[in-house]
Amino acid sequence: MRSYEVLFILKPDLDPEQTSAIIEKFTKLVTQNGGEVLQVNPWGKKRLAYEIRKYREGYYVLLQFKGRPEVAQEVERVMKITDEVIRHLMTRLEEKAS
Repeated sequence: MRSYEVLFILKPDLDPEQTSAIIEKFTKLVTQNGGEVLQVNPWGKKRLAYEIRKYREGYYVLLQFKGRPEVAQEVERVMKITDEVIRHLMTRLEEKAS
């Protein structure tokens, strides 16, 4: 299994319950497809470098997980169609050489 890291930005006008529900949705998506969530790190609201969809700030969340490439593709596909996600960036982490 490969290690992945995805940083996604949620709309800033969501309730805390909605925000935690969306984060839970993505963690469940990883585990349901055979992946393993390593870390969920909500950074909170931050100002954006430039305006995205008329928003000047967003709620940042960093999610690290392990899984097969199909898991990463499914997470990215669902992020693209989720209206509350205004941006996301997924990267594959390098494996440590032993």
